[in-house]
Amino acid sequence: MVQHAIFGNDLTADISADQQRILLGMGCFWGAERCFWQLEGVTRTAVGYAGGFSENPTYQQICTGNTGHAEVVEVVYQPDVISTESILKSFWENHDPTQGMRQGNDRGSQYRSMLVCFDEQQLQLIEQSREHYQQKLYADGYATITTELLSDQTFHLAEEDHQQYLHKNPQGYCGLGGTGTCL
Repeated sequence: MVQHAIFGNDLTADISADQQRILLGMGCFWGAERCFWQLEGVTRTAVGYAGGFSENPTYQQICTGNTGHAEVVEVVYQPDVISTESILKSFWENHDPTQGMRQGNDRGSQYRSMLVCFDEQQLQLIEQSREHYQQKLYADGYATITTELLSDQTFHLAEEDHQQYLHKNPQGYCGLGGTGTCL
């Protein structure tokens, strides 16, 4: 069992029938995870890797850029408390989805913007929110969204020292920053 440092639950447990999950890549996963553990209705967050081709990657392997994986946050939430739309609003507004293979000073394919959905309803909500946010970004002078959209990807849990990193290390690095454009 890998225990969540804030919620106390098992990061490897199956989700219950009244919960949903989504994977979100917003650059460095430390700050991204903190964005979501603070939201009411989120019952678990975990950092890890998705979107690549290697099995059981390590942080060191991810950093080489040779695994195809991105740093992501698994967000497990109760949709009767927090909507998927609210999760997506936090996703879009808390990073710059137009930067391609980077976020701020963090550069490389592991820092790309990514959304991984697990059902058709999530996919539709993601596509709608992306279209709506793209129009807002264009109005504010930003480029085209480069966020990679995938479905049913395997989530590889990152090493325990990366889990809830900014809770354990409050002065730790967080390069997360949005565009200032609101959804």
